[in-house]
Amino acid sequence: MKRIRCPKCDEPITFDDKLYAPGRILVFECPACRKEFKIRIAGGTAPKEPEAEEKPLASVTVIENAFHFKQTIPLKTGENVIGRHVNGTKANAAIKTVDPSVDTTHCVITLKADKGGSLVAILRDGPSNTGTFWHDHLLGLKESVRLTDGDIITLGATTLIFNQPYEQEA
Repeated sequence: MKRIRCPKCDEPITFDDKLYAPGRILVFECPACRKEFKIRIAGGTAPKEPEAEEKPLASVTVIENAFHFKQTIPLKTGENVIGRHVNGTKANAAIKTVDPSVDTTHCVITLKADKGGSLVAILRDGPSNTGTFWHDHLLGLKESVRLTDGDIITLGATTLIFNQPYEQEA
């Protein structure tokens, strides 16, 4: 037996889900409020095993300033889009801040292995409205730079320090 709730009035409705094939769509009418709604019977496949989560290889430390506290953002292989955390952000390495000078997709740090197997970190602008600075150098539209441990990145009024290898916040 399966128990569902009406999306309008939250009235519980019970039915035997074993009578229906996986993937089939059923239409219900709530006995309390007469709302019609559909559900799909779940597929009969075995649940997938959770994938092993990739271990961070590097990080950026966000320095405490007037807009937020110190944070450590882990970086993984591939493109790490850095920007201000908002609902629905495309940034997968989002900074929790209210700093208006940090765009929601401000810059990208790409981590990959070179031919020798060493980790290479490349920084490029998002493009952003206020620009991405590497040390005191403003990155151009299609310019990218190779990062090393301890490099300073500035996004608007926010300063980041690139850490390689990954260092968790103490």
